[in-house]
Amino acid sequence: MSSPRTFAPPELCPFGQTHHKGGLLLCSALSLCLSQVPQTDYPLTQLLPTFFAHLHSALLRLGVWFFQLEWHDMAFKFKGVDFLGFDGLLSEDELLTRNTARDFIEDNLIPIIEQCNRDGRFPRELIKPMGELGFFGATIEGYGCAGLSNVEYGLVTQELERGDSGVRSFVSVQSALVMYPINAFGSDEQKDYWLPQLATGEKLGCFGLTEPDFGSNPGGMRTRARKVGDEYVLNGEKMWITSGSIADVAVIWAKVEDDDATAGELENNRVRGFLVETDRPGFSSYDVHGKWSLRASITSGLALQDVRIPASNLLPFTGGLKSPLMCLNQARYGISWGAIGAAMSCYDTALQYSLVRKQFREEPIASHQLVQEKLTWMISEISKAQLLALHVGRLKDQGKVGHEHISMAKRNNVWMALECARLSRDILGGNGITDDYPIMRHMMNLESVKTYEGTHDIHALIIGQSITGLPAY
Repeated sequence: MSSPRTFAPPELCPFGQTHHKGGLLLCSALSLCLSQVPQTDYPLTQLLPTFFAHLHSALLRLGVWFFQLEWHDMAFKFKGVDFLGFDGLLSEDELLTRNTARDFIEDNLIPIIEQCNRDGRFPRELIKPMGELGFFGATIEGYGCAGLSNVEYGLVTQELERGDSGVRSFVSVQSALVMYPINAFGSDEQKDYWLPQLATGEKLGCFGLTEPDFGSNPGGMRTRARKVGDEYVLNGEKMWITSGSIADVAVIWAKVEDDDATAGELENNRVRGFLVETDRPGFSSYDVHGKWSLRASITSGLALQDVRIPASNLLPFTGGLKSPLMCLNQARYGISWGAIGAAMSCYDTALQYSLVRKQFREEPIASHQLVQEKLTWMISEISKAQLLALHVGRLKDQGKVGHEHISMAKRNNVWMALECARLSRDILGGNGITDDYPIMRHMMNLESVKTYEGTHDIHALIIGQSITGLPAY
């Protein structure tokens, strides 16, 4: 009589304790087939044919192709997306910049981003390397910045967001919403002190415009800065602030209440920008938890209670709501490129998957008309978005871009990317909702990207006003 057969349950299977879903599925298949093997006293060798018959059946029932199982991540390596010969429109410097960013993302972010997303962790270990590559304040001349063209910077944000929207958001805030206003509206002293440190990532910044009750209507802000002698005293709240809890300095937008001003003077209740060091008494931050989107990004709320700053912390060349909106224009431009990166990631994954996934007559699902229609729609829209972003970038480099042009690029390209994510998820079926593939993460991130820096509908109104001359807010 043979010894009783014992098998480890799935939860004790060594494969099941790894991140690799292939091993976990195999263990599940083994458990399923073993439950079908007759419990007799025959030697185990006599039951092998039955065992393998049930194993094959179990693998099929679980939708696993045994020959494709690997003990590595199941996502595909990015192959690039260029249907129209887009790269031929780029200069050597632009291609070099894009490829440098692409290699950095492939080597440093892609291997860790799914776990970061699971854990809700921003990969702070990448800040210094990104600073060394010149990603922060990349279009600024001097102060240790890279001095890239706007097209080159756009290509960087494309690759960053192909990795993850949260990481691109961090770079966008550091660059367009912190370094840009200091460079555009700051004093020489402010620029000399802050820009070199922000460029390397030694210092981090955040941008405080949105409030709990005012998002699309920032002019309604309640945050106030009261002039008292040679100081300003700030009170208010800000919400949905990227990097808020890790920032060394916050660019805070507030309406000024000047005790020395009469009611009729322009300065009273005028929106101005202030540099607020986050270690000042009365300044506090907290992180927003429970997010389904931008999980690899830090999102915070800020509170200012009688925060005193020297008058020299005022950004002297800010004046009115136009100033923060100019900052948002810089960020929206980067988003218009970044969204292309997210779309490229989704499309490339869906294309590669469709070529190896077989259904019906053992043929790849890429051979089916409905799948080809989805892939065709995606590559068409991505190609159009690439040309739109490039043209807007060229206009920006020539000093000819309008805010309505950037609104069109942001609105169109983010919408396009979100639709690509949904179609790609559809092609992958049930596998599309797992984090073996980047699609669902991109889809959830893009829901936030569609909302921040001007919602899809607000950008429609910006374009509408531009073409009709009539505001519809």
